[in-house]
Amino acid sequence: MICHGCDYANTKREFEGRLQRKCPFCRKVVPQKKEENNEQRMKRIEANDPFAMCKMGSERCNEGDFKSAFEYWTRAAALGDVVSHYQLSILYRDGQGVEKDEQKELHHLTEAAIGGHPLARHNLGCFEGQRGHYDRAVKHFIIAAKLGNDRSLESVKDLYKAGYVSKDDFATALRGHQAAVDATKSPQREEAAKAIEGWSD
Repeated sequence: MICHGCDYANTKREFEGRLQRKCPFCRKVVPQKKEENNEQRMKRIEANDPFAMCKMGSERCNEGDFKSAFEYWTRAAALGDVVSHYQLSILYRDGQGVEKDEQKELHHLTEAAIGGHPLARHNLGCFEGQRGHYDRAVKHFIIAAKLGNDRSLESVKDLYKAGYVSKDDFATALRGHQAAVDATKSPQREEAAKAIEGWSD
């Protein structure tokens, strides 16, 4: 996966240099027509590219075709794609395209969290907290906060105020969160964020 800052910097470089737009993954010229783009993505899917499968699953989900989204995400998750595991947990939670199934939801959340997906880790913390397992919830929230998840840091803060988190653990979560945020800062990402913000105005 490529961050928005790197993608934006590359797009800007290509635009300013009057270069052809190329795929940041394979460096081939990006197709101009939607049909060509879909054909290229299908080739990547046939070659078992989990990122392409995940992307196709997201497109199908956005179109309301949850059954197809489920199929693409299942294939990508089997190849270790953590985003697909997370998306499958949402389908099982909401019963979209599949029967609601808490065990399968938790399985996919756990797989995504183990793979480093911060929101999956946060959701596991919420799951444990709702069941009164605050010690387990705290562990999940601290890990997610150290991955840079703002909502988890807020949860750690609330649990600290309620007496479920020690002062040392709270300080560790704060330091870890700040380190994660600092590690993701770059001039390219800041420029990309401003550009994206400008597009939404």
